[in-house]
Amino acid sequence: MLLVSRMPGGEPELFGSIQGEGASAGVPSTFIRLAVCNLQCSWCDTAYTWDWKTYDRAEQTMSVDVEDVLARVRSLPARNVVITGGEPLIQRRQLIPLVEALKEHGYRVEVETNGTIAPGELARIVDQWNVSPKLVHSGNEGLARLRPEVLREFGALPDAYFKFVVQQPGDIAELEEVRALAGVPAERVLVMPEGRTPEELECRGRELADICAERGYRFTSRLHILLWGDRRGV
Repeated sequence: MLLVSRMPGGEPELFGSIQGEGASAGVPSTFIRLAVCNLQCSWCDTAYTWDWKTYDRAEQTMSVDVEDVLARVRSLPARNVVITGGEPLIQRRQLIPLVEALKEHGYRVEVETNGTIAPGELARIVDQWNVSPKLVHSGNEGLARLRPEVLREFGALPDAYFKFVVQQPGDIAELEEVRALAGVPAERVLVMPEGRTPEELECRGRELADICAERGYRFTSRLHILLWGDRRGV
Protein backbone atom coordinates (compact mmCIF):
# COMPACT_ATOMS: atom_id res chain seq x y z
CA MET A 1 0.00 0.00 0.00
CA LEU A 2 1.07 3.54 -0.73
CA LEU A 3 0.15 6.55 1.38
CA VAL A 4 -0.99 9.19 -1.10
CA SER A 5 -2.42 12.68 -0.93
CA ARG A 6 -6.21 12.84 -0.94
CA MET A 7 -8.00 15.41 -3.11
CA PRO A 8 -10.86 17.43 -1.53
CA GLY A 9 -13.35 15.25 -3.41
CA GLY A 10 -11.96 12.10 -1.80
CA GLU A 11 -9.99 10.70 -4.74
CA PRO A 12 -6.22 10.11 -4.61
CA GLU A 13 -4.18 12.98 -6.01
CA LEU A 14 -3.32 11.32 -9.30
CA PHE A 15 -3.88 13.42 -12.39
CA GLY A 16 -2.78 14.19 -15.92
CA SER A 17 -1.09 17.43 -16.88
CA ILE A 18 2.26 18.58 -18.24
CA GLN A 19 5.50 18.48 -16.30
CA GLY A 20 5.85 22.07 -15.10
CA GLU A 21 9.45 22.11 -13.90
CA GLY A 22 12.89 20.77 -14.53
CA ALA A 23 14.61 18.89 -17.32
CA SER A 24 11.41 17.47 -18.80
CA ALA A 25 9.26 20.62 -18.51
CA GLY A 26 6.42 20.57 -21.00
CA VAL A 27 6.21 16.77 -21.31
CA PRO A 28 2.65 15.38 -20.96
CA SER A 29 2.72 13.48 -17.68
CA THR A 30 0.65 11.64 -15.11
CA PHE A 31 1.39 12.74 -11.55
CA ILE A 32 1.18 10.59 -8.44
CA ARG A 33 1.46 12.66 -5.27
CA LEU A 34 2.58 10.73 -2.20
CA ALA A 35 2.07 11.96 1.34
CA VAL A 36 4.52 12.68 4.19
CA CYS A 37 7.85 14.53 4.09
CA ASN A 38 10.95 14.58 6.28
CA LEU A 39 11.53 18.32 5.68
CA GLN A 40 9.39 21.39 6.40
CA CYS A 41 10.09 24.05 3.79
CA SER A 42 8.58 27.40 4.74
CA TRP A 43 7.46 28.12 1.15
CA CYS A 44 6.21 24.59 0.36
CA ASP A 45 3.12 24.61 -1.87
CA THR A 46 2.16 21.05 -0.93
CA ALA A 47 2.27 21.44 2.85
CA TYR A 48 -1.03 19.54 3.02
CA THR A 49 1.06 16.38 2.47
CA TRP A 50 3.01 16.78 5.73
CA ASP A 51 2.01 19.75 7.92
CA TRP A 52 -0.24 18.07 10.46
CA LYS A 53 -0.34 21.17 12.66
CA THR A 54 -2.23 23.00 9.92
CA TYR A 55 -3.94 20.11 8.12
CA ASP A 56 -5.75 17.01 9.33
CA ARG A 57 -3.73 13.95 8.30
CA ALA A 58 -6.78 11.68 8.05
CA GLU A 59 -8.51 14.14 5.73
CA GLN A 60 -5.47 14.79 3.56
CA THR A 61 -4.11 11.26 3.04
CA MET A 62 -5.30 7.81 2.03
CA SER A 63 -3.82 4.36 1.45
CA VAL A 64 -4.04 2.98 -2.08
CA ASP A 65 -2.77 -0.37 -3.31
CA VAL A 66 -0.37 -0.67 -6.23
CA GLU A 67 -2.96 -2.30 -8.51
CA ASP A 68 -5.37 0.61 -8.03
CA VAL A 69 -2.64 3.18 -8.71
CA LEU A 70 -1.58 1.32 -11.86
CA ALA A 71 -5.17 1.12 -13.12
CA ARG A 72 -5.65 4.85 -12.59
CA VAL A 73 -2.40 5.64 -14.42
CA ARG A 74 -3.41 3.42 -17.34
CA SER A 75 -6.73 5.24 -17.66
CA LEU A 76 -4.84 8.45 -18.56
CA PRO A 77 -3.07 9.09 -21.90
CA ALA A 78 0.41 10.27 -20.86
CA ARG A 79 3.28 7.79 -21.05
CA ASN A 80 5.49 9.75 -18.64
CA VAL A 81 4.77 9.25 -14.93
CA VAL A 82 6.03 11.66 -12.27
CA ILE A 83 6.07 10.40 -8.69
CA THR A 84 6.16 13.39 -6.38
CA GLY A 85 5.23 14.38 -2.84
CA GLY A 86 5.84 15.04 -0.06
CA GLU A 87 9.03 13.03 -0.12
CA PRO A 88 8.48 9.87 -2.20
CA LEU A 89 11.57 8.02 -0.99
CA ILE A 90 10.14 7.72 2.51
CA GLN A 91 8.07 4.99 0.79
CA ARG A 92 10.83 3.66 -1.46
CA ARG A 93 10.24 -0.01 -0.59
CA GLN A 94 6.54 0.30 -1.43
CA LEU A 95 7.41 2.11 -4.66
CA ILE A 96 9.49 -0.72 -6.11
CA PRO A 97 6.53 -2.90 -7.20
CA LEU A 98 4.71 0.13 -8.62
CA VAL A 99 7.68 1.32 -10.67
CA GLU A 100 8.39 -2.21 -11.87
CA ALA A 101 4.76 -2.57 -12.99
CA LEU A 102 4.84 0.80 -14.75
CA LYS A 103 8.01 -0.16 -16.59
CA GLU A 104 6.48 -3.48 -17.65
CA HIS A 105 3.64 -1.52 -19.24
CA GLY A 106 6.03 0.73 -21.14
CA TYR A 107 5.91 3.86 -19.00
CA ARG A 108 8.78 6.26 -18.40
CA VAL A 109 9.13 7.12 -14.70
CA GLU A 110 10.48 10.23 -12.98
CA VAL A 111 10.84 10.58 -9.21
CA GLU A 112 11.09 13.92 -7.44
CA THR A 113 13.07 13.96 -4.19
CA ASN A 114 14.76 16.37 -1.80
CA GLY A 115 17.95 14.31 -1.94
CA THR A 116 18.12 13.27 1.72
CA ILE A 117 17.22 9.58 1.25
CA ALA A 118 19.24 7.22 -0.95
CA PRO A 119 17.37 5.69 -3.89
CA GLY A 120 18.26 2.09 -3.06
CA GLU A 121 16.88 -0.48 -5.52
CA LEU A 122 14.91 2.23 -7.33
CA ALA A 123 18.15 3.54 -8.83
CA ARG A 124 18.17 0.72 -11.38
CA ILE A 125 14.59 1.18 -12.65
CA VAL A 126 13.75 4.90 -12.45
CA ASP A 127 14.35 6.76 -15.73
CA GLN A 128 14.94 10.23 -14.30
CA TRP A 129 15.63 11.67 -10.87
CA ASN A 130 14.63 15.26 -10.12
CA VAL A 131 16.73 16.02 -7.05
CA SER A 132 15.98 19.27 -5.24
CA PRO A 133 18.38 19.95 -2.33
CA LYS A 134 17.05 22.63 -0.02
CA LEU A 135 19.02 25.81 0.63
CA VAL A 136 19.13 27.79 3.88
CA HIS A 137 16.18 30.00 2.92
CA SER A 138 13.88 26.93 2.96
CA GLY A 139 13.66 27.32 6.74
CA ASN A 140 14.51 23.74 7.70
CA GLU A 141 16.33 24.68 10.89
CA GLY A 142 17.14 21.64 13.02
CA LEU A 143 16.40 19.18 10.20
CA ALA A 144 18.97 17.33 8.08
CA ARG A 145 18.24 19.09 4.78
CA LEU A 146 21.61 18.08 3.26
CA ARG A 147 23.14 14.61 3.43
CA PRO A 148 26.48 14.71 1.56
CA GLU A 149 26.77 10.96 1.02
CA VAL A 150 23.26 10.77 -0.48
CA LEU A 151 23.83 13.80 -2.68
CA ARG A 152 27.02 12.22 -4.03
CA GLU A 153 25.12 9.01 -4.75
CA PHE A 154 22.57 10.93 -6.80
CA GLY A 155 25.30 13.02 -8.41
CA ALA A 156 26.89 9.84 -9.74
CA LEU A 157 23.69 8.83 -11.55
CA PRO A 158 23.69 10.10 -15.16
CA ASP A 159 19.90 10.39 -15.12
CA ALA A 160 19.77 12.65 -12.04
CA TYR A 161 19.13 16.37 -12.47
CA PHE A 162 19.58 18.79 -9.59
CA LYS A 163 16.94 21.52 -9.33
CA PHE A 164 17.59 24.36 -6.90
CA VAL A 165 14.86 26.71 -5.72
CA VAL A 166 16.42 30.18 -5.55
CA GLN A 167 14.94 33.31 -3.97
CA GLN A 168 17.68 35.80 -4.83
CA PRO A 169 21.00 35.91 -6.71
CA GLY A 170 22.86 35.68 -3.41
CA ASP A 171 21.66 32.08 -3.09
CA ILE A 172 23.85 31.05 -6.03
CA ALA A 173 26.97 30.86 -3.86
CA GLU A 174 25.29 28.29 -1.61
CA LEU A 175 23.97 26.45 -4.67
CA GLU A 176 27.51 26.10 -5.98
CA GLU A 177 28.73 24.74 -2.66
CA VAL A 178 26.04 22.05 -2.74
CA ARG A 179 26.74 21.28 -6.39
CA ALA A 180 30.42 20.74 -5.60
CA LEU A 181 29.46 18.57 -2.64
CA ALA A 182 27.32 16.37 -4.89
CA GLY A 183 29.84 16.33 -7.73
CA VAL A 184 27.16 17.08 -10.29
CA PRO A 185 28.18 18.82 -13.55
CA ALA A 186 26.77 22.25 -14.39
CA GLU A 187 24.75 20.93 -17.35
CA ARG A 188 22.64 18.83 -14.96
CA VAL A 189 21.86 21.77 -12.67
CA LEU A 190 18.60 23.66 -12.99
CA VAL A 191 17.84 26.97 -11.30
CA MET A 192 14.21 27.74 -10.54
CA PRO A 193 12.90 30.96 -8.98
CA GLU A 194 10.87 30.49 -5.83
CA GLY A 195 7.36 31.78 -6.34
CA ARG A 196 3.70 30.83 -6.26
CA THR A 197 2.40 33.50 -8.61
CA PRO A 198 3.31 34.40 -12.20
CA GLU A 199 4.40 37.83 -10.98
CA GLU A 200 6.87 36.39 -8.46
CA LEU A 201 8.29 33.98 -11.03
CA GLU A 202 8.75 36.73 -13.61
CA CYS A 203 10.36 39.15 -11.16
CA ARG A 204 12.84 36.63 -9.74
CA GLY A 205 13.37 34.76 -12.98
CA ARG A 206 14.87 37.51 -15.12
CA GLU A 207 18.08 37.94 -13.16
CA LEU A 208 18.42 34.20 -12.53
CA ALA A 209 18.14 33.48 -16.26
CA ASP A 210 21.10 35.79 -16.87
CA ILE A 211 23.11 33.96 -14.19
CA CYS A 212 22.31 30.62 -15.81
CA ALA A 213 23.51 31.89 -19.18
CA GLU A 214 26.80 33.00 -17.61
CA ARG A 215 27.48 29.84 -15.59
CA GLY A 216 26.15 27.06 -17.80
CA TYR A 217 23.17 26.12 -15.65
CA ARG A 218 19.73 25.43 -17.03
CA PHE A 219 16.89 27.80 -16.17
CA THR A 220 13.44 26.46 -15.35
CA SER A 221 10.29 28.27 -14.41
CA ARG A 222 7.01 26.70 -13.21
CA LEU A 223 4.80 26.23 -16.24
CA HIS A 224 1.80 24.99 -14.28
CA ILE A 225 1.80 28.18 -12.18
CA LEU A 226 2.09 30.36 -15.27
CA LEU A 227 -0.75 28.50 -17.01
CA TRP A 228 -3.21 27.65 -14.24
CA GLY A 229 -2.08 29.43 -11.07
CA ASP A 230 -1.33 27.91 -7.69
CA ARG A 231 -3.92 25.15 -7.44
CA ARG A 232 -4.05 21.41 -7.05
CA GLY A 233 -4.57 18.80 -9.72
CA VAL A 234 -2.73 20.55 -12.57
